[in-house]
Amino acid sequence: MKRSPVKVKPEFIKTIALAITASACLISCKATEIPASGKEQTSTITVAPDNSEATTLKFDFGPGKVQAGYVQVLSSTVYTKEQGYGIMSKSGVEAVTRKGTDALYSDFITSKEPFYFSVDLPEGDYQVTVLLGDQQGTSTTTVKAESRRLMLEKIETPSGKVEAHTFMVNVRTPKINETESIRLKPREVSYLNWDSKLTLEFNNSRPCVAAVEITKVNDAITMYLAGNSTVVDQEYEPWAAWGQMIPRFFKPGVVVTNYAESGESLKAFIGEKRLQKVLSVIEPNDYLFIEFAHNDQKPGGSHVEPFTTYKDMLKHYISEARERGATPVLVTSMHRRNFDENGKVINTLGDYPEAARQTAKEENVALIDLNAMSKAFYEAMGPEKSKKAFVHYPAGTFPGQDTALKDDTHFNTYGAYELAKCVVEGIRKNNLKLVQYLRDDVKPFDPANPDPVEAWQLPLSPDVTVTKPDGS
Repeated sequence: MKRSPVKVKPEFIKTIALAITASACLISCKATEIPASGKEQTSTITVAPDNSEATTLKFDFGPGKVQAGYVQVLSSTVYTKEQGYGIMSKSGVEAVTRKGTDALYSDFITSKEPFYFSVDLPEGDYQVTVLLGDQQGTSTTTVKAESRRLMLEKIETPSGKVEAHTFMVNVRTPKINETESIRLKPREVSYLNWDSKLTLEFNNSRPCVAAVEITKVNDAITMYLAGNSTVVDQEYEPWAAWGQMIPRFFKPGVVVTNYAESGESLKAFIGEKRLQKVLSVIEPNDYLFIEFAHNDQKPGGSHVEPFTTYKDMLKHYISEARERGATPVLVTSMHRRNFDENGKVINTLGDYPEAARQTAKEENVALIDLNAMSKAFYEAMGPEKSKKAFVHYPAGTFPGQDTALKDDTHFNTYGAYELAKCVVEGIRKNNLKLVQYLRDDVKPFDPANPDPVEAWQLPLSPDVTVTKPDGS
């Protein structure tokens, strides 16, 4: 169940407690199947270890006939550590059966509230296919994974249609080798990103889930992200960052692995062994996206000067990635929301964006100028309307929120989504190989003409906090 010391919605589910259940060889989950006959059967599902032939886990959702080779998931199939998979939902889910002979298409699970499905899995990349729809009704489903990574955005199926949609998710642990691990911050320990499970969130007005298939893959191009709170997978609403939005834009073949964390600087990312972890798993043809500045400019132990130590450390990241055959990409940090009397953005990042631009030129690496694109984005919205891209909410908007939230550094889901589109546009302009894997509906984006915020809709995940992330 989903834990959260900062949780303010007790009626929603609690996050999963940390549970390491994978062995060095393979993970084995004992399942209880209850076929339409009502007679219980036991079966075992397995996931192959790294570098072995992939095994697909197949789950048939609903109370009807069970497809051969699948494990049945009922409304009562609640996740337990002993079982190794199951549903998590405080509000409950509904299992529906329709007339029909096809075991996969004729039944499903739905809910009026978001619900989660979790499976214990070893660290690695997984291709996930979800079967969505209702043979006698419409469905609208948004799928997020782990810590609110957006995978599928508002999949609408007409009445009578059931569709398969596929995406890729990375499951990771802090472990680097037998003796070393990332030094997680206390708040991170219970995050969905670190719990040795794959967790899928099914959300929107009427999610109808008929089946889930999960296959381990070893040949995906991995897009590693190194950065701070403007990049991280924010665990709680209403905060968000571009790193957790960008998976939505890629087809299978590319997996986004986000090691960013709130409050990080170039030095801290190394000191907490996050870079060491990335370098232990990055491979040729992978990418390392690097975005730091907000915390590096502050006084203290993490401070670096822009045209000296900041550039030197960026070059260190670049050389380490290249040494392993990966492609480094520099991303300039986006502006804070700060306007002058003429409605123009005031630069609060000093010389750090320019230092990143110089480093990219000197090292001949791709540069995504998110700093310049964010300026165009904010100014297009203007001083007042741009608040709708940030965590600016009056008191009482969320349970437990006694005072107004006014944060000009961190984004809500709309702002994070628009910045992710900026990064995608930077990938396109640099003609990186990743362009080949953009989804068919991804169009060129002009940050000076952002998506209308009035039309923006992404359903909130259940867990909310009024605590501001580290960094400013």
